Amino acid sequence: MGSEGIGSAESTEGAFTEHRGLLFTIAYEMLGSATDAEDVLQESYLRWSAVDPATVRHPRAYLVRTVTRQALNHLRAARARREDYVGAWLPEPIRTAPEAGDDVLLAESVSMAMLLVLETLNPTERAVFVLHDVFGYTHGEIAASVGKSEATVRQTAHRARRHVHARRRRFEPDSGAAREIVRRFLDAAATGDVRALMDLLAPDVVQISDGGGKVVAARRPVVGRDEVARFILRVARRNLAETRIEPATYNGMPAARFLTDGALDWLLTVEIHDGRITGLYGIRNPDKLRRANTVRPLDRKGPQPWKP
Repeated sequence: MGSEGIGSAESTEGAFTEHRGLLFTIAYEMLGSATDAEDVLQESYLRWSAVDPATVRHPRAYLVRTVTRQALNHLRAARARREDYVGAWLPEPIRTAPEAGDDVLLAESVSMAMLLVLETLNPTERAVFVLHDVFGYTHGEIAASVGKSEATVRQTAHRARRHVHARRRRFEPDSGAAREIVRRFLDAAATGDVRALMDLLAPDVVQISDGGGKVVAARRPVVGRDEVARFILRVARRNLAETRIEPATYNGMPAARFLTDGALDWLLTVEIHDGRITGLYGIRNPDKLRRANTVRPLDRKGPQPWKP
């Protein structure tokens, strides 16, 4: 592919900016937190700015390696913090452009369901799975970033893939059809139309709420069509009267924003498969909504030469 080294016309900052979308996507998929991903990018930029650009043949490869190492450090610390989390934990949502669903693999990789599955991997397994199965890097390229041998990375990739595939939930990315299902769901909830609501929910639908112990939210997942329908109707009666609802796209999924007095109060992302709602993910933790208005450009460009 030729050298992508930095010439005299390309600044250090410019090289980082060029690859920022890719770097953020990798960090976010490894961490499930936009806030932590931004911290990783800041730390990686400081390290990048201290490097002599003339010594780096392939800036993208160098930056991916740096971001991966920093994300692994954050991930190991975050796992300890999440053990004390109050109630159910959900990833920090990211607002994505509607066309994010055009790349089905990318949309699935940042979906709430997939990020929750990735939480069940250990840090190294998660890094290897993300870099190999989502971004297409080879086992040898990944080995240098995670500090393992190529043989170990190969075994880790196989173990992680088997684990993920056994637990992944199929879903349809955001689309006109998916948004119509969400609209009908919200209408049924607002009007108390039980039959319409039940028709839209899959038998094994799961509803998960994340309040982080800071606002009122269900502490445990609600499972099954009957239980979820009852839960949704209770919430709708209490919360929808003075709430403005806006359709949106988050994590490549159709979503609804619930605003009170103009401020985002909570966010609901909706997982759909075969025309039925299979997952509802409600984020109310205010810490996770602070950056929820910003549209995040995601990038899954193919791998480039790895060696710096």
